[in-house]
Amino acid sequence: MADLSITAANVKAGSSSTRVQLIQAGESITQGHPAYLASDGKYYQTDANDTAIKAQVKGIAITPASTDGYFLLAVDGLVNLGATLAVGQVYVVSATKGGIAPYADLTTNDYVSILGVATTTALLDINFIVSGVQKP
Repeated sequence: MADLSITAANVKAGSSSTRVQLIQAGESITQGHPAYLASDGKYYQTDANDTAIKAQVKGIAITPASTDGYFLLAVDGLVNLGATLAVGQVYVVSATKGGIAPYADLTTNDYVSILGVATTTALLDINFIVSGVQKP
């Protein structure tokens, strides 16, 4: 498999109970990008094959932002990722910056950070698990 092919214009909260936060971007962020909190207090695109910090997902962007702009980050609940998901599939922070991939796509030394499980072909049920562990 490969990273999800996300149509940014179709990314949105999946229900009225999805919790979001308004936060500041440290770089350009597109809808559907998972984001982590850096030491400067800003959010950046995650990356599973860089550092443990960059794999520490805090949410998934549901609005875009330019550098130093503000955006909405989904932190709990359902998210429509604007992509076709495999029901029951566990999705993780990808080894491609800002990407989302099925767990099986992680390779040796990628940091394992689970985003959630697909409950339908459109919705991801967010359940972040940031292990801090690299895949052997």
